Amino acid sequence: MGKQFLSAVALAAVGAGMGPASVWAQEAGAPPVNLAAAEARADQTVKAMTADERTTLTHGIMAIQLFPGAPPIPEDAVPGAGYIAGLPRLGVPALKETDASLGVAWVGGARKRGATALPSGIAQAASWDPAVLHDGGAMIGAEARASGYNVLLAGGVNLTRDPRNGRTFEYLSEDPLLSGVLVGAAIRGIQSNHIISTIKHFALNGQETGRQFVDIQIANPAARESDLLAFQIGIEQGQPGAIMCAYNRVNGPRACASDWLLNTVLKRDWRYKGFVMSDWGAVPGLEAATAGLDQQSGEQLDKAVYFGSKLADKAATDKAWAARVADMNRRVLTAIYATGVDKNPVSPGGQWDQAAHSAVAEKAAIAGMVLLRNQNNALPLLRDAKSVAVIGGYADGGVISGGGSSQVQGDGGPVVSRPVLAAGMFAGIMQEQFHRSSPLDAIKARLPQAAMHFRDGRYIADAVEAARRSDVAIVFATEWRTEGLDQPDLSLPDGQDALIAAVAAANPRTIVVLETGGPVAMPWLDKTAAVLEAWYPGARGGEAIAKVLFGEANPGGRLPVTFPASVAQLPRPKLDGSDTLDPDFMGNPPTPQTTLKADYNVEGSDVGYRWFARTGAKPLFPFGYGLSYTTFAQDGLSVDGKTARFTLRNTGKVAGDDVGQVYLVDRAGSAKRRLVGFARVHLEPGESKTVSVPIDPRLLADWQDAGKGGWTMPAGTYGFALGSDAETLGQVVTVRLPARSWKD
Repeated sequence: MGKQFLSAVALAAVGAGMGPASVWAQEAGAPPVNLAAAEARADQTVKAMTADERTTLTHGIMAIQLFPGAPPIPEDAVPGAGYIAGLPRLGVPALKETDASLGVAWVGGARKRGATALPSGIAQAASWDPAVLHDGGAMIGAEARASGYNVLLAGGVNLTRDPRNGRTFEYLSEDPLLSGVLVGAAIRGIQSNHIISTIKHFALNGQETGRQFVDIQIANPAARESDLLAFQIGIEQGQPGAIMCAYNRVNGPRACASDWLLNTVLKRDWRYKGFVMSDWGAVPGLEAATAGLDQQSGEQLDKAVYFGSKLADKAATDKAWAARVADMNRRVLTAIYATGVDKNPVSPGGQWDQAAHSAVAEKAAIAGMVLLRNQNNALPLLRDAKSVAVIGGYADGGVISGGGSSQVQGDGGPVVSRPVLAAGMFAGIMQEQFHRSSPLDAIKARLPQAAMHFRDGRYIADAVEAARRSDVAIVFATEWRTEGLDQPDLSLPDGQDALIAAVAAANPRTIVVLETGGPVAMPWLDKTAAVLEAWYPGARGGEAIAKVLFGEANPGGRLPVTFPASVAQLPRPKLDGSDTLDPDFMGNPPTPQTTLKADYNVEGSDVGYRWFARTGAKPLFPFGYGLSYTTFAQDGLSVDGKTARFTLRNTGKVAGDDVGQVYLVDRAGSAKRRLVGFARVHLEPGESKTVSVPIDPRLLADWQDAGKGGWTMPAGTYGFALGSDAETLGQVVTVRLPARSWKD
């Protein structure tokens, strides 16, 4: 990493209202870590290692008993994702790992302790607020430390190339700037606890169908300008100690054995000094070490333990392999020393302020809720309603959460658990689970005198009857997602689209609350009074939803992804493999000869809203869209090529948050649509604020492969526009910029 954090994009942290980026993500006010000293110390430790010790840090296990009769986990391990043995003789601690993008993972209750669930990643990204991500990261990092973990498998930042991706809820957005800045803030928060955070899944992990063998086809420039740029910005701003590589293939090789991704891009061009760990079961063989992989994780899921005795044997007979093993150890140790893991030991059984942590989760949920429709000021709800029909979504029990390795639950586990599979190895984890935060209870608390009519939504006729005799109907619609499976389309499952249409026909004051993992179609949209996108709102989701519905909080979220009108608008209307492969959580090929390719060269770097701008298609809701209970004015944009300056005003009667979004719309006569700056600002009625945000020159440039490759900007007039979303843009302002070329 070295001096990367001094690049222009690192300064975006300042423009977004954060402190300047510091080496290895130390908190403001804390002494910065001397990376050179950490590397020098790592070198000394490597020199002191015996030959046997040099493969201790290079591989580890999944720290749960996968089946009856399996060997027990080490005595000092904490049940969770992983365990890497330490070297007590040299003062090197064991690495104890947990999945934790959204909170310390539940692991089926194996730890016999819950944790605070943040809203989904896409929900946090909808806040467009780095402080929300930072505070959430700091919170889950504190709970991880108190639970005995010193490595968090967090920092999901893959771009949303297909809204049907099952892990859309874990990731952040479709834009490299927004994703990179936000994930960097989350990583800084996590590592402020003197533990290691990853950033993942490196790279181009765009679908779950065939996830272990799908081969992503993309040209180097397109990758550098999109998905890789999101990782690059996140690494610069967050300085994560580790990178987790992905399951999928990229232009042929597996991502965890891609010399181009790991050696050329990450370690040579970006000068990354931390270590690369594999995803669990993603190591194809020993050759992955020479391709840049530093650590084999969850080795029980691979065909063999490649980075143990096999690696040691190579190092004993080949100087090049010995040097590579030394580098693998040096990188792991550098991360340990730079983040202070060794000097700040962890142990299970620690405590945290549950009320304070719940407040962090609730604040994040509110910040990310997006008001999509509000006809005739249907929201906020009035407190004089005499009767309310609350329908569907297990709203009497809680709010839905995403599945897979990121599943979090509080003490006591889920309030509702709905099986998806009846049998098979993964039946136990393939369950729709709901957090213990009931929207119905929160609504009742605000309308103690009103008649409440709850219907579970299984029978449309029953729901319609309740809606018809109520002043207002609130339908809670859920859409469950999990890693390992993609969505077949953008519809709501279980007949919920028909339910909403029928309820809205019976009661024109129908409010729809969407608890979804990503974009969904809304064939009933024009019949409803209001639609609130609540995503997966986390541990305090029910209370957060009620506060927004009743105007105690003003929704300020903006969409971090485009909501298509139909799958026909997507670069790949048919998700690759969806018509030839049966659903498979592991995503393995059904036969050794089975191949699957996904061509990302169709859109190249024009992901999401850029694709819609290129094709002229009209989405259901554009990237950056969101309504408010007040009104705003945006003006005064000025740009000098390095900084954008603009003014936001609250022209309404209640306080609220606006998000100013600056887009590049023209470059030297060529139409573009690229987000180059943003800021979320809280404004009281009548208040105005002028904001300055830096512009990363990479967002104005293209990647060229000539020579060793680099960024190139043509000379000419550059046009910029300030907008409330990617389609609603103000007057274009221009600036003449000279030609530039540079390397990372």
